[in-house]
Amino acid sequence: MARSSDHEANLFSSRARGTLRLLAYLILAATLMVLDHRYHGLPRARAAAAVVVEPVWRLAGLPVRISDLLASAWTTRSNLQADNRNLREQLLLANVRIARMQSEVRQNAELKRLLEAARSLQMRGRLAEVINIALDPFRRRLVLNRGSREGVHVGQVAIDAEGIMGQVVEVLPNTSVVLLITDPSHAIPILDSRTGLRAIAYGTGSTEMLEVPYLSVNANVRIGDHLLSSGLGGRFPAGFPVAVVSRVEVSQSGEFRRVWARPSARINRSNQVLLLRDLADPIGPPAPAAEVGPPVSLASQGSRRSAAKVPR
Repeated sequence: MARSSDHEANLFSSRARGTLRLLAYLILAATLMVLDHRYHGLPRARAAAAVVVEPVWRLAGLPVRISDLLASAWTTRSNLQADNRNLREQLLLANVRIARMQSEVRQNAELKRLLEAARSLQMRGRLAEVINIALDPFRRRLVLNRGSREGVHVGQVAIDAEGIMGQVVEVLPNTSVVLLITDPSHAIPILDSRTGLRAIAYGTGSTEMLEVPYLSVNANVRIGDHLLSSGLGGRFPAGFPVAVVSRVEVSQSGEFRRVWARPSARINRSNQVLLLRDLADPIGPPAPAAEVGPPVSLASQGSRRSAAKVPR
């Protein structure tokens, strides 16, 4: 029984000490509150305590801030990459649209020049579009989207706005094949617009070159001379631009001259061609050099012909 009473006394005394300690804390807190409210005596103490405590809570919150910073940086980087991809795709699409518009503008300009050339020459023809080319290095041919159903026939001359391109050699119901003047098996009668010299121009297999071989060593041919179709043979209309002389060589024996000429037609770049239905009126031999200027295009030739027919 003595032990029980001792235990109860100790328990009571510990509770009494806790209550007294709590009362003391409350009195101290109330006193500090009154002093702070009426006399403002604790700002310096709070400032000093904040200086001591601030590094502690900053250090405690550092992991959270680092985590938020890394998450924000990753999100921002991902967003920037996505925005960059979208902008690149939009730029690519815009460039494709611009290139397509520019291509359509060029095609429309070429088509307009071709139609104007045919109209000024008072010739009938049918427009055709190039849909394929022969990839064989020994053949220079184009496939057009016009065939026998549209009235295309073998032997028709194909021209663009700059000059003669070739002639139709094969006709199918919906397509036709044009043998270009640059094909190694092709030959076209030509004459020099400056001197009236007649010769034959052969294809070389290169889309940028024709060859006029076996000219007399005294032949008056210069670089820059314009070679026109002479009309001999009745296949090609006379007076159409064929090529421009780019190089003149003398054979090793010194007996002949060989002439190299660049085709006037845009062999590799024309998407539209005109298939002539009939031949133009023969122009005949050119006038003396002082009276004849080099032809620039079919349209300019047609303008001169139209002017020549106007009665005075």
